[in-house]
Amino acid sequence: MNTLKKYLDIFLELGKVRITFFVAFTSSVGFLLYSGNINFGIILPTLGVFLLACGSSALNHYQEKDKDALMDRTKGRPIPSGRISPDGALIYAFVLIVISSLIIFYSSNITALILGWINLFWYNAVYTPLKRINSLAVIPGSIIGALPPVIGWAAAGGYLFDPKILAVALFFFIWQIPHFWLLLMIYGKDYENAGYPTLTKIFSNKQLSRITFIWIAALATSCLLIPLFDVSRNFITTILIIAFGFALVWKSKNILTNYI
Repeated sequence: MNTLKKYLDIFLELGKVRITFFVAFTSSVGFLLYSGNINFGIILPTLGVFLLACGSSALNHYQEKDKDALMDRTKGRPIPSGRISPDGALIYAFVLIVISSLIIFYSSNITALILGWINLFWYNAVYTPLKRINSLAVIPGSIIGALPPVIGWAAAGGYLFDPKILAVALFFFIWQIPHFWLLLMIYGKDYENAGYPTLTKIFSNKQLSRITFIWIAALATSCLLIPLFDVSRNFITTILIIAFGFALVWKSKNILTNYI
């Protein structure tokens, strides 16, 4: 039993389940926005997206094992800590990617699967190597967070370039950037010690906090796209979304008050 729990913990950590659960959730949001109701058809596509994201995350663990070993925040991860071999993590990633691809294809359509593969490619083949050489990699990398709701929308049969889902995707795209830069302000030295190029080498904390605040304000403003593009027709929902935007700006100002 202890051995089973040990490996379960390793596999969950490789899959970055706290992040990939959110990825699956945003894909389900896209599915629900198009379908208009909750039904059993949402289960398998959402599961497929979740497992594909876990496979991509496990592959990322393999790709970044050398850098992870140099950072206090990540040196306890499964590969650098020696709890699983690099080959073991790679096999696990491959199995998850294959299984999830089959689930997405057979439970939805080829469009959703291709979008899932594009996201996998963008994360593991574009963003992961790019952030080793460019401190602004998070900007193109934010496409990774924008695609899951589009995958869910496509899985439900929606048109990819519908303004409604593009507005939602834009919100999640913008959200990624200040989120990462807030982490950078906390763990900047850790990233520098691992050899990553970071904005903390270019900007002071005060400057970076101001840039981050501007992006947070942009994120709050993007909330207005929800009623503008008729994503939600519910008046109460619209008011809550707008209130969330204002609250986000106010809260972030309080968080960054020591730097602004």
